[in-house]
Amino acid sequence: MLFVNTNRRRVLQSIASAGSLPLALSLGVNRSVADDDLRVFDFAGYEVPDLHQPYIKKYGSSPSITIFADGDEAFVKLRSGFNTDLVHLGTFEVQRMRDAGLIEPWDVSRLSNWPDVFPYFNDAPGILGDGKLWMIPTDWGYDSVLYRTDLVDVPEQSWSLLWDKRYAGKISYGTELYPAIAGAALTLGIKDPFNASDEEFDKIHKRLTELRDLVKFFWSDPTTVEQAIASGEVVAAWTWSSSYKTLKSQGVPVKLMQKPKEGVSSWVAGFCRLKNGGNEQKAYDYVDAWLSTETGKWLIENYSYASVNRKSFDLVDPAILADIGLSAPSELLEQSLTNTAMAPELHERYSNMFLEVQSGF
Repeated sequence: MLFVNTNRRRVLQSIASAGSLPLALSLGVNRSVADDDLRVFDFAGYEVPDLHQPYIKKYGSSPSITIFADGDEAFVKLRSGFNTDLVHLGTFEVQRMRDAGLIEPWDVSRLSNWPDVFPYFNDAPGILGDGKLWMIPTDWGYDSVLYRTDLVDVPEQSWSLLWDKRYAGKISYGTELYPAIAGAALTLGIKDPFNASDEEFDKIHKRLTELRDLVKFFWSDPTTVEQAIASGEVVAAWTWSSSYKTLKSQGVPVKLMQKPKEGVSSWVAGFCRLKNGGNEQKAYDYVDAWLSTETGKWLIENYSYASVNRKSFDLVDPAILADIGLSAPSELLEQSLTNTAMAPELHERYSNMFLEVQSGF
């Protein structure tokens, strides 16, 4: 049984066209930084110029972008004094950034594209505190069950497929903690696993232990599970929506459950502004570029992830939206189980439990 840990944004490097990824940035190396350069700390794949064209049009070039592997690495470096103006994180990371005194709130009146943002994101879970907005959401998406239509009998769209003993040894599950918890919770009808009671925690533990005996492997690198699905070694897996796009483009007969009966797990990411950062106007302009309709269109069409700008969807072919499950974004947002911050004690408890499950204990 295999297991390691990674973050979903690493997959974006393999999806983006090779020519659009600056080599120095993808390796996490800053170009020469002038005093007035905007500094951005981000996941690999999000540094592509296509995601901030309005900023380039105004300032003539991209900001200085440094890459990190995951939210834990980013937090440790920022707390240790790493110098940057903006950091791109999941909403569940915001609370500990606030608690550590690392970030400062935003003024949305300075963002020209904010009026076009879905109302949901005015108070999305995790971004508000003390009556202030601590993160500007920019991108979001969902996780669900992907399966081989020619090798699996699916009487109903349900997460329970991953616990179907008929496919023991041909199932795979991801190692990313929050959606891993969410997938198990959805099958149990637990509405808020990120504030779980002891009884709910024990049920989720048991459910993941049951899964361990059925999986071929726990995946961390999406390429690994995609190759296993393409070969037929794995016939059903929890994956990111981007894996569906990759496999379909290869001609593999797959389907992504857009509406499993239990719902889907969703995530929201955005930018936080560092308290000791500078270049304030450039920071607002960069995030505003991310909120633009053109950026949103590119994000949807190239990464199969969603924009927070509702007008971006009007620019995308309805057939593309239907194929990737984004025809009704507002409905999807409202009905999904969104990854939200946990109390530190519960986070540590879940983390230790899931590592033990993967290790066979």
